[in-house]
Amino acid sequence: MPTPVRDWGLLLTRVILGVVLVAHGWQKFTEWGISGTTASFQEMGVPAPPASALIASIVELGGGILLILGLFTTVAGILAALTMLGAVLFVHAPHGVFVAGNGWELVAVIGLASLVFALVGPGRLSLDALIAGRRTRSIQA
Repeated sequence: MPTPVRDWGLLLTRVILGVVLVAHGWQKFTEWGISGTTASFQEMGVPAPPASALIASIVELGGGILLILGLFTTVAGILAALTMLGAVLFVHAPHGVFVAGNGWELVAVIGLASLVFALVGPGRLSLDALIAGRRTRSIQA
């Protein structure tokens, strides 16, 4: 595949994934609040609900922003993937595949897409690539 097509495809995918994560994190902070998210996590049987609610909210909001920017992509991708794995294991797996029945399909796709960016990187149209390019130029100088 031509490099520009790959770069723009990675950018588009990374931004959409980031927007979805930001939306979910923002919802936890502003619509439900951390206390409401904690209560929901407790009702669903998520371990350590206060800590889990805060961590999930921060990872979704902050990790989503980082993915949009393509900054610290490996860390953001791993944390988002682990958060989604927790959502699958503790909440969604018993409900089957379909999101309409509270199934695991959405969190699995978000988690796997996050993991892909952790493994392959954000592409050349990212702050990570810009920073790496500057580092390479300063080392060569």
